[in-house]
Amino acid sequence: MIDMLKETFALTDRGANDLFKASIASFFVYVSNMLPTFLLMLLVDHFLLGHEKSSWFYLGLSAFILLLLYLILNAEYDLLYNTTYKESANLRIDIAHKLSKLPLSYFSKNDLSDVSQTIMSDVEAIEHAISHSVAKVLAFAVFFPLVSVLLLTGNLLLGLAVVLPIVANFCLLLLSKNLQLRGNKKYFHRLRENSESFQEAIELQQEIKSYGLTEKVRAELYQKMDESERIHLSVELLVGLTTTFSGIVSYLSLAAAIFFGIQLYMSGEVSILYVLGYLLVAMKLKEAADGINGYMAELFYLDARVKRIKEIRKMPVQEGKEVVSEPYDICLQDVTFAYESHTPVLKGVTFTARQNQVTAIVGRSGCGKTSILRLVSRLYDYDGGRILIGGRDIKQLATGSLFSKLSIVFQDVILFNASVLDNIRIGRQDATDEEVKEAARLANCHEFITRLPEGYDTLIGENGASLSGGERQRLSIARAFLKNAPIIILDEISASLDVENEKKIQDSLNQLIKDRTVLVISHRLKSIEKVDQIVVLDDGRVEAVGQHQDLLKSSKLYASLIKNAQQIEQYQY
Repeated sequence: MIDMLKETFALTDRGANDLFKASIASFFVYVSNMLPTFLLMLLVDHFLLGHEKSSWFYLGLSAFILLLLYLILNAEYDLLYNTTYKESANLRIDIAHKLSKLPLSYFSKNDLSDVSQTIMSDVEAIEHAISHSVAKVLAFAVFFPLVSVLLLTGNLLLGLAVVLPIVANFCLLLLSKNLQLRGNKKYFHRLRENSESFQEAIELQQEIKSYGLTEKVRAELYQKMDESERIHLSVELLVGLTTTFSGIVSYLSLAAAIFFGIQLYMSGEVSILYVLGYLLVAMKLKEAADGINGYMAELFYLDARVKRIKEIRKMPVQEGKEVVSEPYDICLQDVTFAYESHTPVLKGVTFTARQNQVTAIVGRSGCGKTSILRLVSRLYDYDGGRILIGGRDIKQLATGSLFSKLSIVFQDVILFNASVLDNIRIGRQDATDEEVKEAARLANCHEFITRLPEGYDTLIGENGASLSGGERQRLSIARAFLKNAPIIILDEISASLDVENEKKIQDSLNQLIKDRTVLVISHRLKSIEKVDQIVVLDDGRVEAVGQHQDLLKSSKLYASLIKNAQQIEQYQY
């Protein structure tokens, strides 16, 4: 049962166990809610039929029922709400832990707004359903059959009169289930699209305003919101009509109990106490059934959200052994890769980047240079061939162990809304302030940092909003220097640097490459002319490998790239 709850509602082990306990408590709440009916029947028996009992008996029974109700309701409240909030936190932590293990490829194929909505909105919906609906539905699924058997055993006709309308009520709900699921799924996906559109509009405000697109974007957002509201209203209308009609059907339980009860009483087949008992039970079941109708609608609403969490949980994670050892040569053997299955990016790439050497990768835009760096750092996993580091296939290495040997600087810099000191210290958490500042000096950061209002303690804003592009780039380079890893990966580090700063960075790099493996991409081909090895890529394949002077003679593509670079440097506006 617990495994079924865990699978059905995407819960943790603790959450499923607590939900099972809450369902048991809710079952006893349903049972205890029948006790006042039993007390009322005793009072009718006392006053109408003359079967008198001691006043102390009724007082004692009433006190017992009140005490029992208090204890059961208190236990149910604790299990439904207090433990639910704990599960909500555990569920978010569980999802976040799973996301931390997923490769970067997952996030490139899924919108970040969708992931954040799963952690916040979807878990919140599950939290509400667990605390209000799930346990009640499960408890009633056990309680109703048991009561039905007792009613049918007591009197078949009266039992059928009470039970059949309630059964018909639930049949109507189940018949509308697929319609509700489709409507809720459509609404779910539209909300996701809206979230992504809003996030995009916020992130691209500079482009939207500078190109005069404000009114156009606003109109599109309003249109999407209107469409989502139409979907929402249609779903709510369906739920409302179904619930209302089901409630009307369940009223037949009372009517049928009265009609057949009078007939049987008039014919002398049952006593007035019997009729009253069935009528009171019918009222209680009708009340409970009305609540279940709303609970069932919430469970149907939950379906798409549970599936989304399950999808995340079932995503394969990168696993491997905690072993990365010298020599730190990077060997690519017939490597193939595609972001989308129908569009290959790398088509059998083979070369070796050796330790204590600098290997540069060059080629036209879109030839697969950055993809190679992403594969080597295992931010993505390749599709075919092998990539070896220290003679071991990186797919057999744990990502944490591999990352500890890598210092990576990509073209797109990500900084946190924290101090300069803390942003650089990400490279190595246990570094002292002096070590951080030394890394900043090596990366040519110290001069501009000291000009900031609070120096190294200056908060730089979200993603370094208060810094220039070159300053942000140099901070990311300082992180790599601080980490001091045996493998250094540099992707277009000079893209946001002027010539003077680029030369200083090159001088700093020369201090780091001793006994290290350096893999670099640069569109400024002048900066990589003296590296130990240049790999020329053409449309996802290795066109040539060698040093600058050799490639000028043996590679037409490389010679063409050098010629174009020289023309660009000489171009004047």
